[in-house]
Amino acid sequence: MSDSAQLKELAQFLRDKNPQVRQIALANLLGQTPKGSPHRDIFYTGLRSGGLQQIQENDLIRDIKILCRDQLATAHDAFRALVNLSDNSLLVGSLSEPAFLKFLVSYILNPQAILADLASMLLSNLSAASSVCTALLSLKISLLPDPNSPLKWFPVDSRCGTCPAPVPYPKEEPKEALALPLLIDAFVKAAPGVEKVDPEKRTHKGDLHFLASVFANLSTTPAGRTFFLTPRSADPFGDDVDLEYPLSKLLAFTEHKDTIRRGGVASTIKNCAFHTPAHRALLAGEDEKVTVPPSTVAAPGIDILPYVLLPLAGPEEFDLEDQELLPPALQFLPPTKKREPDPVIRLTHVETLLLLCTTRWGRDYLRTHGVYEVIRALHENEEVDKISEEVERLVNLLKRDEGPDTEKDGEDIIAAAKVEESDDEDSKIEEI
Repeated sequence: MSDSAQLKELAQFLRDKNPQVRQIALANLLGQTPKGSPHRDIFYTGLRSGGLQQIQENDLIRDIKILCRDQLATAHDAFRALVNLSDNSLLVGSLSEPAFLKFLVSYILNPQAILADLASMLLSNLSAASSVCTALLSLKISLLPDPNSPLKWFPVDSRCGTCPAPVPYPKEEPKEALALPLLIDAFVKAAPGVEKVDPEKRTHKGDLHFLASVFANLSTTPAGRTFFLTPRSADPFGDDVDLEYPLSKLLAFTEHKDTIRRGGVASTIKNCAFHTPAHRALLAGEDEKVTVPPSTVAAPGIDILPYVLLPLAGPEEFDLEDQELLPPALQFLPPTKKREPDPVIRLTHVETLLLLCTTRWGRDYLRTHGVYEVIRALHENEEVDKISEEVERLVNLLKRDEGPDTEKDGEDIIAAAKVEESDDEDSKIEEI
């Protein structure tokens, strides 16, 4: 019997009643899931990804999806297998069907979910497909009010071997809520702080860094950008009268210690800057209420400039006159201040500033808020040619004289740019 046939024989044991048998069978199959494995094709046999044909999955993938709900060791290997296999578009339809997508998102949202980081990684890989982005934007999940939970609610579909239901089980009727605002809240609350905290005292068992890549992928679509740039209630059930732009919740992480989190947030900001009607809202301060046309709903300004400039700023001292131009967060930085170490993220922030130069109003705002001073110091210290070239383009737009003939200068940047294509950092498929 060939090796491939022997591996296929193992598949039947994924449904065995004995949990140890299920675990051993899956552990032996896991080694064939990374890209380049000799018998990887056994996982894709008989799959159809949709289109005009109905989505079809094979027994092997269906069993691995079910095992994501099993006990810890088995569920861990099941999530890992799907993370590795999700680089193939044939699998996207099967892994984004409503029941599994609801489980995946509900599991990530549950603070008690032990494998939430692996689930986030899988969702990140899946969201590289535009069809999954579309599904996520409209996805609703069931929540039960739970006064004993730190979140005050329990995601019904998260219940599984590594994520037990609360005891006593809530008696009230479940409510439905949009998933995406809840994912943003979970991303914010799960972020590890600067100081180490006892894992038992943290609200979430996972860090959820890979949700940043999900947001970046979502913001490559017009509907995704509209979500981040449409004021929403801070309450998942819409009971809160205070409105805010969802993008504003992500800004604080441009200086976070985790590269995945920083990079995903930087790309989300950049992608939102492609929407020129939003430039006033993106740059306005929190003390000013602004709209994003054609919407007439106003909310406090998003104020992205300090969060884009701070990673590009170093320890340089400026003249008092230049200092006063800078946003308050960038004035009198300590001599220990370091620039963003990742060149891809530095370039992303410079490209965001370039996109904000595509309108005359945006250029004028950047001129009067110290952008030239910060990027001049960046240019003097930059060692990556591509970043230096983009900084020079930015300087040319900021330092030229304006007149009626320059009113539309910068529009070519939008025309020539493509929003975070699949070969960019945040759309890359992760493998374990």
